Amino acid sequence: MTNVPPTPSGLRGAVDLSSLVDRAQRPPQPGGAPAGAAGTGPGAAVDGAAGRETGADLTVPSLVLDVTDQTFQDVLQLSTIVPVIVDIWAEWCGPCKQLSPILEQLTAEYDGRVLLAKVDADTNPQLVQAFQAQSIPTVAALIGGRPLGLFVGALPEAQVRDVYEQVLAAAEQNGVSGRVHVDGSPATETVEQGEPEPEPLPPHHQAAYDAIEQGDFATAIQEYKTAIAQDPHDQMAVAGLAQVSLLDRLDGRTADDIRAAAAAGPSDVPAQLAVADLDVSGGHVEDAFGRLLDLVPTVFGDDREALRVRLVEYFELIGAEDPRVVAARRRLASALY
Repeated sequence: MTNVPPTPSGLRGAVDLSSLVDRAQRPPQPGGAPAGAAGTGPGAAVDGAAGRETGADLTVPSLVLDVTDQTFQDVLQLSTIVPVIVDIWAEWCGPCKQLSPILEQLTAEYDGRVLLAKVDADTNPQLVQAFQAQSIPTVAALIGGRPLGLFVGALPEAQVRDVYEQVLAAAEQNGVSGRVHVDGSPATETVEQGEPEPEPLPPHHQAAYDAIEQGDFATAIQEYKTAIAQDPHDQMAVAGLAQVSLLDRLDGRTADDIRAAAAAGPSDVPAQLAVADLDVSGGHVEDAFGRLLDLVPTVFGDDREALRVRLVEYFELIGAEDPRVVAARRRLASALY
């Protein structure tokens, strides 16, 4: 299993993305318009040039859009006019809370030349599957309805700004260089004056994020452990360690193999732990909790301890106040004691 955003040919899922996948597997048409861009939504008949003209007059409710499984087709259409950054996040995700303000700030600064589509991983499992978001935050882009993988995890503002510049350059090369406005007003008015800059990350957190971006999970794990050793109350480091440990366990494995092993061994603790990791990484938290909690009363010794440790790790990752964690923690205590 690779822990990177989806490649164009990798988009799958219950969402009707067949037209997007078809376009992604064909090269752009002469003149810069993505193949099959016309007809991607109701009343759509735009190519690259038409997208620029339409973009001059198009209004949107906001430059930052909350997107669901049901409304994603609208985003595909908008991406024929301006590039769309897709942010797959969750309320319980610590790195998401660091990254989201940066994405929103930069989207406002670009004055209608780019949109930000936010996808809540917990409530939109079809899009999580479609983008193969095996960890969050996962950030991708849509240009003319075609997906472009960007990065996983939180990055500092300077690096995210570089990503935006690259996306805009790629969009222009494909004839997607329009502009949108918010409810008929210039998009620049959406920039909130005086909004504080995101605080810089502590050194070990930054080093961990940098290592995750490079796929060096072992280094990231060590950086978080060092941060925790220096401050045992550093909950962001505890959650970060849980997240990168999950990434490390899934690295190099495929979802099909993990699920096949779990189906073949319903009482095989390592196989059930692996598929629970897969569930959590895809936002299916309750499925992961239920799977492991059902198994706890049936095993003993090292197997039971392995289940307990993994569940506690998930609790740290998701957050102690989350109602799913509260319920699962209560059930775990009942099973153990």
